[in-house]
Amino acid sequence: MVEGETPDDGIVAEIAKGVSAFLAEEWDALNLSANPFVSHAFLLALEESGSVGSGTGWSPAPIIIRDSTGDLAGALPAYLKTHSQGEYVFDHAWADAYERAGGRYYPKLIIAAPFSPVPGPRVLAADEAMSLALLAAAENVVVQNGLSSAQANFVEETQLDLFRKAGWLIRSGTQFHWENPGYASFYDFMASLASRKRRAIRKERAAAQAAVEIEIVRGADIRPEHWDAFWIFYQDTGARKWGTPYLTRQFFDLIAKSMSKDIVLFLATRNGRPVAGALNLLGPDCLYGRYWGCNEDIPFLHFELCYYQAIDFAIAHGLSRVEAGAQGEHKLARGYLPVTTHSAHYIADPGFRSAVSDFLERERRAVEREQEFLGELGPFKRG
Repeated sequence: MVEGETPDDGIVAEIAKGVSAFLAEEWDALNLSANPFVSHAFLLALEESGSVGSGTGWSPAPIIIRDSTGDLAGALPAYLKTHSQGEYVFDHAWADAYERAGGRYYPKLIIAAPFSPVPGPRVLAADEAMSLALLAAAENVVVQNGLSSAQANFVEETQLDLFRKAGWLIRSGTQFHWENPGYASFYDFMASLASRKRRAIRKERAAAQAAVEIEIVRGADIRPEHWDAFWIFYQDTGARKWGTPYLTRQFFDLIAKSMSKDIVLFLATRNGRPVAGALNLLGPDCLYGRYWGCNEDIPFLHFELCYYQAIDFAIAHGLSRVEAGAQGEHKLARGYLPVTTHSAHYIADPGFRSAVSDFLERERRAVEREQEFLGELGPFKRG
């Protein structure tokens, strides 16, 4: 990669070797929403644990701009990618089409929180001019290095206009989030549901809770034996979903030290032995469900640990929502409603860009129709 990329306005951008090149306080000063997935601690743990870097297909390449005093003024958490795994924005068909036409799709530039389908800021800057300069720098990286494209995954709603102003294509997707209008308790939430849905949830919770004991473990109270158990759960899920787990064991040790205040573990035990767990990260106003696993197949336990315990926790702590990860229409019956997620794409080749633009317009209409249909299937009372 070429260092010292320069947007047209004369602002000089640089490509660093990773967030390890920066102090935590200078990087996090740009993370104005305190989103945990673009925090210095989270991204550094990925680098230091080997979850990204050599041999993973994720080469850290943060693009940054410094001000006249040399202080960090803006950043993109960026990576050079040699495949499309771990992104949760599926472009394999694009890659196939581009390469059949004689192009080389990989490597590409990704602006993202690796392995985390969590909407959040992708441009870390205090003002629009600096943000647009960073996106111009990303475009220059693509063009000057002969890359096919740059894409920003799971861009939060408030930053979409930046990408639109820069001329990037916007792609829509669907997740299922639980929203808290101010419930006083889980029973208050249940009262908002149709009676048939209430009965189903009561049945599921009763069955799961009768089979196991559930403990909420937070922060420094998560002991090494908890992490050992959770690692077993995570490996099982990762092996079944992806073939090889994305994260290394060391990653969890590192975030246990650097992000303990942001970690919430729902742990299920039977006869004193851990059998399942769901790991969450805590943001300023949101609980993010991230990793789940088990070593026993217990009916409804996945729903209990990943969805109902998360709702309970959010209500008890006054959080506005729970984001339970990618996909999963089964979440709908449990109070998680469809919301639109977004990615943004810069494609260098004009012909390929035109083809992708046409596809995205058709896909966007399909996503809208699907969400309208799913919304009608929600579990809440009508009228």
